[in-house]
Amino acid sequence: MMRTPATSLLRGALRASRTTTMVPRAAASTHAISNPTLAKIEKRWEGMPQTEQAELWMALRDRMKENWTELTVQEKKAAYWIAFGPHGPRAVPAPDEGRKVALYTALGVFASFVLFATMRSFAGPPPSTMTREYQEASNEFLKGQRADPLTGISSEGYSGKGMVQSPPKH
Repeated sequence: MMRTPATSLLRGALRASRTTTMVPRAAASTHAISNPTLAKIEKRWEGMPQTEQAELWMALRDRMKENWTELTVQEKKAAYWIAFGPHGPRAVPAPDEGRKVALYTALGVFASFVLFATMRSFAGPPPSTMTREYQEASNEFLKGQRADPLTGISSEGYSGKGMVQSPPKH
């Protein structure tokens, strides 16, 4: 690699940009978290800002790294509730959620029926291949071609309908 003043300058700038500033963080706390901080955490947790939730959880996590017999009852309860309580994805569904699901499902089915009926009302006549006469002629053609001679329309003793699936033309 060529060592020129320009490359040395670029290398120094790159080295300077890679250095990260270390944010000092307190070591594991050896004193108990205050009771007012943990009081009624079940009711306050959802309304707390994310940063405050994270700080409280980190403080509890640091306390749990030590001997658990030194944790207060409030800290144990708060740690359990934060980890396993009914908040976030484990929140209890709203009391009318079942009714809403049923209502929106019914609306979806109704909307699809309306769409289907609208498309059917603007559709053209059925194709000529959907008449009973055409399908019976297809049966005769298949018999003449000896199509599916083992189990199908050309086999001995065949008693099925073959290609006929439409009612007779009026």
